[in-house]
Amino acid sequence: MKKLPWLYAAMAGVLCVSATAAFAQKPTRKAQPKKVVFAIIDDGVTASPIALVAKGKLSEPVTGGDDATKLNAFGRSYYKVKTTYRLIFGGADAGTVRITAFDPKAECSKNTAKVAVDSTKVKPKGFVMALATNIGPLPKNGAFRRRPTAAEKGAVEQLVRAEYEKNKLTPKALHYQNLTAIDTNGDGVAELVGSYWIEVDRLSRALIFFIAEKGKNGKYAFGYSDYRRFGQDGVMSGDIKDVDAGVYHELLLDYLDTDGDGKAEIFTYTQSFEGAEFNVYHQSGTKWVKGYTFADYRCAY
Repeated sequence: MKKLPWLYAAMAGVLCVSATAAFAQKPTRKAQPKKVVFAIIDDGVTASPIALVAKGKLSEPVTGGDDATKLNAFGRSYYKVKTTYRLIFGGADAGTVRITAFDPKAECSKNTAKVAVDSTKVKPKGFVMALATNIGPLPKNGAFRRRPTAAEKGAVEQLVRAEYEKNKLTPKALHYQNLTAIDTNGDGVAELVGSYWIEVDRLSRALIFFIAEKGKNGKYAFGYSDYRRFGQDGVMSGDIKDVDAGVYHELLLDYLDTDGDGKAEIFTYTQSFEGAEFNVYHQSGTKWVKGYTFADYRCAY
Protein backbone atom coordinates (compact mmCIF):
# COMPACT_ATOMS: atom_id res chain seq x y z
CA MET A 1 0.00 0.00 0.00
CA LYS A 2 1.33 3.41 -0.89
CA LYS A 3 2.00 5.58 2.14
CA LEU A 4 0.98 9.19 1.99
CA PRO A 5 3.41 12.05 2.89
CA TRP A 6 1.20 13.22 5.74
CA LEU A 7 1.44 9.73 7.31
CA TYR A 8 5.24 9.89 7.39
CA ALA A 9 5.05 13.30 9.09
CA ALA A 10 2.61 11.99 11.68
CA MET A 11 4.80 8.96 12.47
CA ALA A 12 7.88 11.14 12.82
CA GLY A 13 6.01 13.41 15.21
CA VAL A 14 5.03 10.45 17.40
CA LEU A 15 8.64 9.26 17.53
CA CYS A 16 9.88 12.72 18.50
CA VAL A 17 7.32 13.01 21.28
CA SER A 18 8.20 9.50 22.57
CA ALA A 19 11.93 10.27 22.56
CA THR A 20 11.38 13.58 24.34
CA ALA A 21 9.26 11.86 27.00
CA ALA A 22 11.93 9.20 27.50
CA PHE A 23 14.62 11.82 28.06
CA ALA A 24 12.32 13.82 30.35
CA GLN A 25 11.76 10.76 32.53
CA LYS A 26 15.49 10.05 32.99
CA PRO A 27 16.19 10.33 36.75
CA THR A 28 18.55 13.06 37.88
CA ARG A 29 21.28 12.20 40.34
CA LYS A 30 21.00 14.22 43.53
CA ALA A 31 24.28 15.81 44.63
CA GLN A 32 25.56 14.19 47.80
CA PRO A 33 26.79 16.42 50.64
CA LYS A 34 30.53 16.43 51.33
CA LYS A 35 32.04 14.35 54.09
CA VAL A 36 32.39 16.20 57.37
CA VAL A 37 34.43 16.19 60.59
CA PHE A 38 33.03 17.43 63.91
CA ALA A 39 34.57 18.17 67.30
CA ILE A 40 32.78 16.44 70.16
CA ILE A 41 33.05 18.90 73.05
CA ASP A 42 31.21 20.10 76.17
CA ASP A 43 31.46 16.73 77.94
CA GLY A 44 30.27 14.95 74.82
CA VAL A 45 26.95 16.72 74.30
CA THR A 46 27.91 19.11 71.46
CA ALA A 47 29.03 18.49 67.87
CA SER A 48 30.82 21.50 66.42
CA PRO A 49 31.78 21.42 62.72
CA ILE A 50 35.50 21.63 61.91
CA ALA A 51 35.74 20.93 58.18
CA LEU A 52 34.07 19.59 55.08
CA VAL A 53 36.14 16.97 53.25
CA ALA A 54 36.23 16.32 49.50
CA LYS A 55 38.96 14.29 47.76
CA GLY A 56 41.14 14.59 50.85
CA LYS A 57 40.93 18.39 50.94
CA LEU A 58 39.50 20.31 53.90
CA SER A 59 37.25 23.33 53.52
CA GLU A 60 35.33 25.54 55.92
CA PRO A 61 31.84 24.56 57.09
CA VAL A 62 29.30 27.10 58.35
CA THR A 63 30.18 29.42 61.23
CA GLY A 64 27.94 30.68 63.99
CA GLY A 65 27.98 34.06 62.27
CA ASP A 66 26.61 32.86 58.92
CA ASP A 67 23.15 33.81 57.71
CA ALA A 68 20.03 31.69 58.21
CA THR A 69 20.08 30.35 54.65
CA LYS A 70 23.52 28.78 55.07
CA LEU A 71 22.76 27.51 58.58
CA ASN A 72 19.50 25.88 57.53
CA ALA A 73 21.10 24.26 54.48
CA PHE A 74 23.89 22.83 56.63
CA GLY A 75 21.33 21.58 59.13
CA ARG A 76 19.34 19.78 56.42
CA SER A 77 22.48 18.05 55.17
CA TYR A 78 24.11 17.09 58.47
CA TYR A 79 21.87 17.68 61.49
CA LYS A 80 18.72 15.69 60.89
CA VAL A 81 17.62 14.21 64.20
CA LYS A 82 18.75 10.56 64.61
CA THR A 83 21.54 10.94 62.03
CA THR A 84 24.56 8.99 63.28
CA TYR A 85 28.28 9.52 62.79
CA ARG A 86 31.38 7.53 63.69
CA LEU A 87 32.90 8.51 67.04
CA ILE A 88 36.68 8.80 66.60
CA PHE A 89 38.93 8.31 69.63
CA GLY A 90 42.50 7.15 69.36
CA GLY A 91 42.31 7.59 65.59
CA ALA A 92 39.80 4.77 65.19
CA ASP A 93 36.11 3.90 65.47
CA ALA A 94 35.08 4.10 69.11
CA GLY A 95 31.27 4.11 68.91
CA THR A 96 28.64 6.39 67.46
CA VAL A 97 27.41 9.95 67.82
CA ARG A 98 23.69 10.57 67.28
CA ILE A 99 22.17 13.98 66.49
CA THR A 100 19.43 14.79 69.02
CA ALA A 101 18.66 18.47 68.33
CA PHE A 102 19.60 21.43 66.15
CA ASP A 103 18.40 25.02 66.46
CA PRO A 104 19.83 27.51 63.92
CA LYS A 105 18.37 30.35 66.02
CA ALA A 106 20.03 29.33 69.30
CA GLU A 107 22.15 32.03 70.86
CA CYS A 108 25.90 31.35 70.51
CA SER A 109 25.38 27.84 69.10
CA LYS A 110 23.70 28.36 65.73
CA ASN A 111 26.04 26.03 63.82
CA THR A 112 26.36 23.27 66.43
CA ALA A 113 24.10 20.35 67.31
CA LYS A 114 23.22 18.51 70.47
CA VAL A 115 24.33 14.88 70.39
CA ALA A 116 24.32 11.64 72.34
CA VAL A 117 27.49 9.52 72.46
CA ASP A 118 27.24 5.74 72.49
CA SER A 119 30.62 4.16 73.29
CA THR A 120 32.09 1.48 75.51
CA LYS A 121 35.60 2.88 74.96
CA VAL A 122 35.37 6.51 76.04
CA LYS A 123 33.15 9.00 77.79
CA PRO A 124 34.18 12.48 76.62
CA LYS A 125 34.59 14.77 79.61
CA GLY A 126 36.43 18.03 80.18
CA PHE A 127 39.56 18.15 78.04
CA VAL A 128 39.17 14.53 76.97
CA MET A 129 37.44 15.27 73.68
CA ALA A 130 36.90 13.39 70.43
CA LEU A 131 35.96 13.67 66.76
CA ALA A 132 32.93 12.51 64.79
CA THR A 133 32.73 11.91 61.05
CA ASN A 134 30.98 10.13 58.20
CA ILE A 135 34.34 9.29 56.60
CA GLY A 136 34.98 5.58 56.52
CA PRO A 137 35.30 2.77 56.97
CA LEU A 138 38.55 3.51 58.77
CA PRO A 139 41.59 1.25 58.51
CA LYS A 140 42.60 -0.62 61.65
CA ASN A 141 46.29 0.15 62.00
CA GLY A 142 46.89 -0.39 65.71
CA ALA A 143 46.33 3.23 66.63
CA PHE A 144 46.04 4.22 70.30
CA ARG A 145 45.45 7.09 72.67
CA ARG A 146 46.69 6.86 76.25
CA ARG A 147 48.36 8.62 79.13
CA PRO A 148 52.14 9.02 78.70
CA THR A 149 54.48 6.82 80.67
CA ALA A 150 56.62 8.38 83.40
CA ALA A 151 59.63 8.22 81.05
CA GLU A 152 57.72 9.91 78.21
CA LYS A 153 56.45 12.63 80.53
CA GLY A 154 59.92 13.24 81.93
CA ALA A 155 61.47 13.47 78.47
CA VAL A 156 58.90 15.90 77.14
CA GLU A 157 59.06 18.13 80.22
CA GLN A 158 62.77 18.62 79.63
CA LEU A 159 61.85 19.98 76.20
CA VAL A 160 59.15 22.19 77.70
CA ARG A 161 61.55 23.69 80.24
CA ALA A 162 64.12 24.33 77.51
CA GLU A 163 61.47 26.10 75.44
CA TYR A 164 60.59 28.39 78.33
CA GLU A 165 64.26 29.12 78.96
CA LYS A 166 64.63 30.04 75.29
CA ASN A 167 61.98 32.67 75.98
CA LYS A 168 63.93 33.91 79.02
CA LEU A 169 61.69 32.27 81.62
CA THR A 170 62.71 29.85 84.35
CA PRO A 171 59.62 27.89 85.37
CA LYS A 172 59.30 27.04 89.05
CA ALA A 173 56.40 24.68 88.40
CA LEU A 174 55.01 23.22 85.18
CA HIS A 175 51.26 22.90 84.74
CA TYR A 176 49.47 21.18 81.89
CA GLN A 177 45.93 21.04 80.58
CA ASN A 178 46.58 17.74 78.85
CA LEU A 179 49.44 15.51 77.72
CA THR A 180 48.53 12.57 75.51
CA ALA A 181 50.37 9.74 73.76
CA ILE A 182 48.96 8.91 70.32
CA ASP A 183 50.05 6.93 67.26
CA THR A 184 49.24 8.72 64.02
CA ASN A 185 50.94 6.30 61.61
CA GLY A 186 50.43 2.96 63.35
CA ASP A 187 54.13 2.26 63.92
CA GLY A 188 53.67 1.66 67.64
CA VAL A 189 55.89 4.64 68.59
CA ALA A 190 54.02 7.38 70.44
CA GLU A 191 53.77 10.99 69.43
CA LEU A 192 53.17 13.24 72.44
CA VAL A 193 50.74 16.14 72.19
CA GLY A 194 50.66 18.57 75.09
CA SER A 195 49.37 21.91 76.35
CA TYR A 196 51.53 23.32 79.16
CA TRP A 197 51.51 26.61 81.04
CA ILE A 198 53.40 28.40 83.78
CA GLU A 199 52.62 31.32 86.05
CA VAL A 200 55.03 34.07 85.04
CA ASP A 201 53.68 36.30 87.79
CA ARG A 202 50.36 36.93 89.48
CA LEU A 203 48.78 38.47 86.39
CA SER A 204 50.47 36.76 83.45
CA ARG A 205 50.83 33.26 82.02
CA ALA A 206 53.03 31.61 79.37
CA LEU A 207 51.51 28.80 77.29
CA ILE A 208 53.14 26.14 75.09
CA PHE A 209 51.39 23.77 72.71
CA PHE A 210 53.53 21.09 71.08
CA ILE A 211 53.72 17.88 69.11
CA ALA A 212 56.80 15.82 70.04
CA GLU A 213 58.21 12.75 68.28
CA LYS A 214 60.89 10.22 69.11
CA GLY A 215 63.77 10.32 66.66
CA LYS A 216 66.02 7.54 65.42
CA ASN A 217 68.38 8.40 68.27
CA GLY A 218 65.66 7.38 70.75
CA LYS A 219 65.17 10.94 72.03
CA TYR A 220 62.08 13.13 71.80
CA ALA A 221 62.11 16.45 69.95
CA PHE A 222 59.45 18.99 69.09
CA GLY A 223 58.05 18.50 65.60
CA TYR A 224 55.90 21.57 66.25
CA SER A 225 55.63 24.07 69.09
CA ASP A 226 53.79 27.32 69.71
CA TYR A 227 54.62 29.70 72.57
CA ARG A 228 52.17 32.36 73.72
CA ARG A 229 52.11 34.77 76.62
CA PHE A 230 49.03 36.46 78.10
CA GLY A 231 48.63 39.21 80.67
CA GLN A 232 45.38 39.84 82.47
CA ASP A 233 44.88 43.04 80.44
CA GLY A 234 44.83 40.90 77.28
CA VAL A 235 42.16 38.50 78.53
CA MET A 236 38.71 39.47 77.28
CA SER A 237 37.03 38.67 80.59
CA GLY A 238 39.60 40.67 82.52
CA ASP A 239 40.41 37.64 84.72
CA ILE A 240 43.66 35.69 84.24
CA LYS A 241 42.08 32.74 86.06
CA ASP A 242 40.09 32.00 82.90
CA VAL A 243 43.39 31.16 81.19
CA ASP A 244 44.24 28.81 84.05
CA ALA A 245 40.90 27.07 83.44
CA GLY A 246 41.72 26.43 79.76
CA VAL A 247 40.69 29.45 77.70
CA TYR A 248 43.24 30.27 74.95
CA HIS A 249 44.99 26.89 75.32
CA GLU A 250 45.32 24.80 72.17
CA LEU A 251 44.09 21.31 73.07
CA LEU A 252 44.08 17.92 71.39
CA LEU A 253 40.77 16.71 69.99
CA ASP A 254 42.01 13.52 68.32
CA TYR A 255 43.53 12.36 65.05
CA LEU A 256 42.09 11.12 61.76
CA ASP A 257 43.37 10.26 58.30
CA THR A 258 41.24 12.47 56.05
CA ASP A 259 43.28 12.21 52.85
CA GLY A 260 43.80 8.44 52.87
CA ASP A 261 47.61 8.50 52.82
CA GLY A 262 47.93 6.22 55.86
CA LYS A 263 49.14 9.01 58.13
CA ALA A 264 46.54 10.67 60.32
CA GLU A 265 46.24 14.41 60.83
CA ILE A 266 46.10 15.88 64.34
CA PHE A 267 43.03 18.00 65.14
CA THR A 268 43.07 20.65 67.90
CA TYR A 269 40.65 23.02 69.60
CA THR A 270 41.26 26.45 71.11
CA GLN A 271 38.44 27.99 73.13
CA SER A 272 38.00 31.75 73.21
CA PHE A 273 35.30 34.04 74.55
CA GLU A 274 33.56 34.67 71.22
CA GLY A 275 34.01 31.30 69.58
CA ALA A 276 36.71 28.75 68.91
CA GLU A 277 39.61 27.98 66.60
CA PHE A 278 40.25 24.57 65.07
CA ASN A 279 43.63 23.57 63.61
CA VAL A 280 44.68 20.50 61.65
CA TYR A 281 48.33 19.39 61.45
CA HIS A 282 49.95 16.98 59.01
CA GLN A 283 53.38 15.42 59.15
CA SER A 284 56.09 16.58 56.78
CA GLY A 285 59.32 14.68 57.34
CA THR A 286 60.27 15.14 61.00
CA LYS A 287 58.08 18.24 61.33
CA TRP A 288 54.37 18.84 61.81
CA VAL A 289 52.82 21.58 59.71
CA LYS A 290 49.57 23.45 60.31
CA GLY A 291 47.67 22.81 57.11
CA TYR A 292 44.17 24.03 57.95
CA THR A 293 42.63 26.57 60.34
CA PHE A 294 38.96 27.32 60.92
CA ALA A 295 38.00 30.28 63.10
CA ASP A 296 34.43 29.79 64.28
CA TYR A 297 32.85 33.01 65.49
CA ARG A 298 29.71 32.31 67.52
CA CYS A 299 28.61 35.47 69.36
CA ALA A 300 29.91 38.63 70.99
CA TYR A 301 31.19 38.32 74.54
